[in-house]
Amino acid sequence: MKKKNIYIGYGINPTLGNIAMFLTQDIVMNFFFRKKKIINNNFSIPKNSSVIIAPTHRSRWDGLILTMAMGRRVTKKDCRFMVTNAEMKGIQGWFLKRLGCFPIKQNSPSLSSLRYAVELIIKKRQLVIFPEGKINKYGKNLSLKGGLFRLAVLASKKTTSITIIPVGIAYSEVTPKFRSMVSLCFGEPLIINKKIDLSINEFNETLHKKMTKAENEALNWVGR
Repeated sequence: MKKKNIYIGYGINPTLGNIAMFLTQDIVMNFFFRKKKIINNNFSIPKNSSVIIAPTHRSRWDGLILTMAMGRRVTKKDCRFMVTNAEMKGIQGWFLKRLGCFPIKQNSPSLSSLRYAVELIIKKRQLVIFPEGKINKYGKNLSLKGGLFRLAVLASKKTTSITIIPVGIAYSEVTPKFRSMVSLCFGEPLIINKKIDLSINEFNETLHKKMTKAENEALNWVGR
């Protein structure tokens, strides 16, 4: 019997999406954080382009901060998060699937996950990939994972160009506490197309520098 291909993508549930946006952005974020700051450095968010957002990863709050800066209220598009299989289990996984997240096995991603990620890119969705691969609470100098570059190169064969947006996120405390401050800073974007002449190591080194520079600006604003 022929095995069916597993489709891992979910459309965002409109009702659940609106409820989640109201609860997280209007209530939880305003209640928990004392001050919030977006530093855009005159960066204009692409409105009709294939986009991959590449943020630093310091806390579980990062997803909500990214949504504040680049969610549907700002860009008219939802952020689609690539997350680990472990995060997609149980009741949490049920909600995350219906809010635009999808799972990927980091060491050996499935063909269905890669196809779905490429599909999101060429359809000009906002794909979020954390290049550090995990929460890096203390901002240690980790080697970036190679998946983002490989995925972008793969997708560039099916679209004109892809804008990689480095993002730095910083909190006034290492572990965000009630009434903390938070800042998100956009870094200088990278463009991937069919003519790219960078190795994976060169790309990751460049991306890491841009993410670090953006994070340092955000850290400065929150006083760290």
